[in-house]
Amino acid sequence: MSGTDSPARAADGGQGLRRSLGFRDLVVYGLLFIAPMAPVGVYGTLDARSHGAVALVYLVATVAMAFTAFSYAQMVRVVPQAGSVFAYARVGLGKEAGFVAGWMAMLDYLLIPAVAYLFSGIAMNSLVPGVSRWVWTALAVAVTTLLNLWGVRVAARVGFLVLAMEIVVLLVFFVSAVVVLARDGAQRGWLSPLSGDGSQGAFALSAVLGAVSIAVLSYLGFDAIASFAEEVTGGSEKVARAVLFCLALAGVLFIAQTYLVALLEPMSSARLADDPVRQGSAFYDAVDASVGTWLHDLVAVSKAIGAAFAALAGQAAAGRLLFAMSRERRLPRALSRTDSGVPRAALLCAAVITLVAAVWAARRADGMDRLVSVVDVGALTAFTLLHASVVGWFAVRRRGVVVWWRHVVVPVVGAGITMLVIFEASGVAQVVGGVWFLVGMGVLVAQRVSASG
Repeated sequence: MSGTDSPARAADGGQGLRRSLGFRDLVVYGLLFIAPMAPVGVYGTLDARSHGAVALVYLVATVAMAFTAFSYAQMVRVVPQAGSVFAYARVGLGKEAGFVAGWMAMLDYLLIPAVAYLFSGIAMNSLVPGVSRWVWTALAVAVTTLLNLWGVRVAARVGFLVLAMEIVVLLVFFVSAVVVLARDGAQRGWLSPLSGDGSQGAFALSAVLGAVSIAVLSYLGFDAIASFAEEVTGGSEKVARAVLFCLALAGVLFIAQTYLVALLEPMSSARLADDPVRQGSAFYDAVDASVGTWLHDLVAVSKAIGAAFAALAGQAAAGRLLFAMSRERRLPRALSRTDSGVPRAALLCAAVITLVAAVWAARRADGMDRLVSVVDVGALTAFTLLHASVVGWFAVRRRGVVVWWRHVVVPVVGAGITMLVIFEASGVAQVVGGVWFLVGMGVLVAQRVSASG
């Protein structure tokens, strides 16, 4: 392979990030972004849609996302650089495809933190009603942005404490649920979270797959680990292991908590399906009815703090993506500047955009619905290009032995899954994703015209 073809070639400009992260730090960032109790908000919707087989939904979703995690692990070994899917698509498919992948991922990386900040603001407003939720939202943005500007290592240490708190709360829920089930028995059949509760008829695979298209959104964020590849001590193999470990651990936590809460759920999936208003609070209602309000409040506080730090991890990943794209002259050059190894200009840019989106949504009654409906298509499009990059690099561009199951079969199946989920996404999400894609194409054309002139 020639020097110009090497994917490990240093990026133009020489801007570098400080290597200070270990394996634990990577897992912390990944789990913070995903959030260990991510199913809390969507449990009721998934239970209703899957006819009660909510734990099976997360089992299938974990397997489905494992294809994407495996493709990330393949490409991070080839391109151990910041920018994640932007860098991978550049190597596997070409510079233009790399821009498209980065542009589409940017939509996800900028809006998911906005959703998390808004969730934190809403939760804090419910605890302290005298302070408007947009004020809490803006405060969460300010605090986490300061931590990110301080440095990735400091943010990781604080994030570890927050993640530990979330895990402790989750363990309290696990123990409380097991005690209640042992004392009072289950409200539904013991296998119903895997086979359905029967209230909407026989088991329906189509219903489970339809719910999977929503459940995969709980996993968005584990891929952010790859964006820290230039800040890891010990090489890209550590990043690959962290991506796979983080997804597996999140999957176990998601399956376990949805299995337990489904057994505690006093309402059938049919009743939840008939009463959409109850779906959003179904997890809390089940905890209230079986364990008590104290656990409800504990989970709510944990979610409020955890959401803000999920946004911290997302903002950090967004900053690395903007930094990498700027370094390759795909975004304004100023965003590639670093200060003591920290991409502060890119982080501030990401923070401002996220702040505007989050505060705008916080001041609207339908703000959460509007944000949530559009966050997934960008990430899923980027995932599809990631899978194509694996095939493009290993089976087409690289001269060497191709391991067909690893380099072709897995990414092709993974691309099929992500395209199916895009197809199942809401019409609003598809429209916003399409408009964002067309804007990106306009930027790409303008850059090519400028370069040729």
